[in-house]
Amino acid sequence: MANNEDHFKKVVSHAKEYGYVFASSEIYDGLSAVYDYAQNGVELKNNIREYWWRSMVYMHQNIVGIDASILMHPTTWKASGHVDAFTDPLIDNKDSKKRYRADVLIEDYAEKLEQKAQKEIKKAKKRFGDDFDEAEFVSTHPRVVRYRKEQKEILSRMAKSLAAEDLKDVKALIEELGIACPETGSKNWTEVRQFNLMFGTKLGASAENATDLYLRPETAQGIFVNFLNVQKTGRMKIPFGIAQTGKAFRNEIVARQFIFRMREFEQMEMQFFVRPGEELKWYEYWKETRLKWHLSLGMGEENYRFHDHEKLAHYANAAADIEFNFPFGFKELEGIHSRTDFDLKAHEEHSGKKLQFFDPELKKNYVPYVVETSIGLDRMFLAVLSNSLEEEELEGGTTRTVLKIPAILAPTKAAILPLIKRDGLPEIAEKIIEELQWDYNVVYDEKDAVGRRYRRQDAAGTPYCITVDHQTIEDNTVTIRDRDTMEQERIAISEISEKLKRSISFKDWLQ
Repeated sequence: MANNEDHFKKVVSHAKEYGYVFASSEIYDGLSAVYDYAQNGVELKNNIREYWWRSMVYMHQNIVGIDASILMHPTTWKASGHVDAFTDPLIDNKDSKKRYRADVLIEDYAEKLEQKAQKEIKKAKKRFGDDFDEAEFVSTHPRVVRYRKEQKEILSRMAKSLAAEDLKDVKALIEELGIACPETGSKNWTEVRQFNLMFGTKLGASAENATDLYLRPETAQGIFVNFLNVQKTGRMKIPFGIAQTGKAFRNEIVARQFIFRMREFEQMEMQFFVRPGEELKWYEYWKETRLKWHLSLGMGEENYRFHDHEKLAHYANAAADIEFNFPFGFKELEGIHSRTDFDLKAHEEHSGKKLQFFDPELKKNYVPYVVETSIGLDRMFLAVLSNSLEEEELEGGTTRTVLKIPAILAPTKAAILPLIKRDGLPEIAEKIIEELQWDYNVVYDEKDAVGRRYRRQDAAGTPYCITVDHQTIEDNTVTIRDRDTMEQERIAISEISEKLKRSISFKDWLQ
């Protein structure tokens, strides 16, 4: 665990040192849980967004995109249930004066039980080698069975208590499990209470006549209220989807773990409208499709898992998370939810407008059911960054820090380095830049010895370094060095663009 904590600290400091993430308004000591994406960060963020958008919108003929506004009519949030039910269970520790989400404390405790079970499985794997039957071991080994049973019982009891709003039992569970304040070890807790997460604001010229508004806590409602507009203008037939990326705002009780849980964050969501009764088929389809998208980036199959929800939201009939193995453990990266017809029906009721689809095959009107896929862009950014940062031992006892970001997402695709600052080499390098920058984000780097420049680009995550040397003058070739393998090859200047294109071909990555 300490190792993972150390790794996480390195990720946070690396993000600042190499221009990925800065604390917001840092010269004024920052603002809690609000961050700015720096020069490399904004490129990585844009590339993740584009990788999602192209796979979601361009690769599906029946999915289109919108960009709805952040401010919406206040009745939207009454209809969606956010005004009355968008809360988190809050608990304070009386000694440390620290505030926590009660459900997260319990989930973290349950995750430790799963880690203990995994430890036993790992040990047995090592002991039995090829003869190891994992399924049998998991179902018969007393300790693994006990850990898993206890974990299920805890999560299921918490889900029931939260659904029934029995906050006394949530506190009782924390006390029975002996959960302590993670920072001080104190078990002196307050009662659990609910806390609404929406940020309020005002619209209007004077305070007396101002309308109370909210900053949107999710992007989904902008899609639902536009359902009919998009369907009619796009002549969409069911099943079809509407995708959107954009900012959302939540007054998080405990915003922590760097950009994992922020007060201002970005979502990438797609709402897929289907016939009633077909929603669970599509739910399974999107679970599989979304996991494939994640795996296409090559960040290790073992770092992903599905987690089915014990506690379903009031509008859902099935829900699962794709969890990623962050440095602080497996946590939610993306949610896939079967939302039934709750949202469209609620907006019909509150607006008095029909939000239905006439199905020509069935010859009838109905309110479609919805399957949602929703991923946090900032969490995806953190998954990529934390998974990519490595300290490598090299021959001769030296080490290098390298950020092995998937090339298609890398902020800068190549650095062009003249070997020395004279003999016409910088001019050739500038010419190469002028040619490449039409298609790729490339940088020029001439400061320090070439070895140090390699190290700097490795740490910044640049997949290729292209060195212009004296041989370039003679035969128009350059050395191209691969970040991950550190291997170098000689290629013609005319081949550079094709080489970069092959390494970041959307088709090759996604297929």
